[in-house]
Amino acid sequence: MVQHNSLSEKGQERISAAFSTLQIGHLLRKAGISKSFGWSSLAIFRLIFVLVFEGRNWFRLLNSDRRQSLPGKDVVYRFLNHPRFAWRRFLHALSLKIVQHFDSLTSPSRIRAFIIDDSVLRRDRSKKAELLARVFDHTTGRYIRGYNMLTLGWSDGFSFAPIDFVMLSSAKLANRFCEMKERLSKRTPGYKRRIEALSRKPDAVVALLGRALKAGFSADFVLMDSWFTQAPLLRELMANGLHVIGMVKAMKQRYRFDEKSLTLQELYALLPKHKNKEILGSVIVQTACGLPVKLVFVQNRNRRRDWLVLLSTDLALEDAEIVRIYGMRWSIETFFKFAKSYLKLGTEFQGRSFDMLISHTTIVFARYLVMEWERRHENDARSLGGLFFLFSDEVRDLDLKTALQHLIAFFMEFTEAKSKRDQSAVFRQLQHWISSLPNYIKGLFGKLSCES
Repeated sequence: MVQHNSLSEKGQERISAAFSTLQIGHLLRKAGISKSFGWSSLAIFRLIFVLVFEGRNWFRLLNSDRRQSLPGKDVVYRFLNHPRFAWRRFLHALSLKIVQHFDSLTSPSRIRAFIIDDSVLRRDRSKKAELLARVFDHTTGRYIRGYNMLTLGWSDGFSFAPIDFVMLSSAKLANRFCEMKERLSKRTPGYKRRIEALSRKPDAVVALLGRALKAGFSADFVLMDSWFTQAPLLRELMANGLHVIGMVKAMKQRYRFDEKSLTLQELYALLPKHKNKEILGSVIVQTACGLPVKLVFVQNRNRRRDWLVLLSTDLALEDAEIVRIYGMRWSIETFFKFAKSYLKLGTEFQGRSFDMLISHTTIVFARYLVMEWERRHENDARSLGGLFFLFSDEVRDLDLKTALQHLIAFFMEFTEAKSKRDQSAVFRQLQHWISSLPNYIKGLFGKLSCES
């Protein structure tokens, strides 16, 4: 028999307390997410929010014994498909409240970082989904049907908060299977999200960071992988006062060093050779557009002939500190894996409307934010009050050894490693994140373990 989980009394109490503390209802109304009659927007939002914790989808819940106490099917779908709801404003307000609370628990000298990455949402069976496109999945190296979810997150080395996203289609008309709705007011947030979906990825990155800074978020660095670490984007972010640390791909790009134009392989050959060292050395160069950057070469411990290159626009940072800070980028990979495997990102509701895609993704982000809120309270004694804040140490920051392990995992994922040993390295951090969750949350998901 199929077993269905139900929210325990403790689970309901903790979720209600989190909703009350974070003022979810107030944030929904502030974002214009309200109803004029019938069920309130908060009640419908909570109903969708807890679906994943009960182990049921909306269809199964409507066919259960609780159907008499539930709203009609159209009530939920109208809520998710409403183009006038400002879901981005709600997500910004919720994540800012949580990030400010995390900030209050840590010292001002601690490094905070914005993290940029993208993940593909597959829609292989869809044909009529709005703005459905042929997008490139760089993890498999193939084109698939779906959307490219470009995500901006914030991290302090222990906690991660997703603060914004852009659901990208394709800027090329030939790659889109469906177009947007014709009858839609251009003043609605839904129309603006559709136009945004047709933008280029570098432009979307700049827009994401600009909105985050305007909303009140702050960070010391922007972390990104090799798909985003390009000279034009670096120059634009530096013009906005943001330092960047990113991985660099060994391609045809050249850097100016000692009045010579050299490749990464040639720069590596100039480094003094060190035996049994994980950080091989660094060199300060200039990009083709004249931007000074620092390149740090890191040894791949599994393959001694291979190395990775990290780029930093902050020339004053030590090599080990650059590696340690970049290791914080792993938290967004944990977020993607958990959101897709357990929070049903992209699979719980698969309507044809682009508004439903945006609204449900925002709700999934809200689920993760509340779980990260609970996880921080479970592990950080400073959250207990003033006395504990004064006499307790703050949670441990990411150390260099863990950051190096993350880098090797990045490398194995980049080379599409298939062995069980390499896959376990990729998923180890997710297992660590799951183990630090409160027991009542792990109980809601049944057997909560990392899926390979």
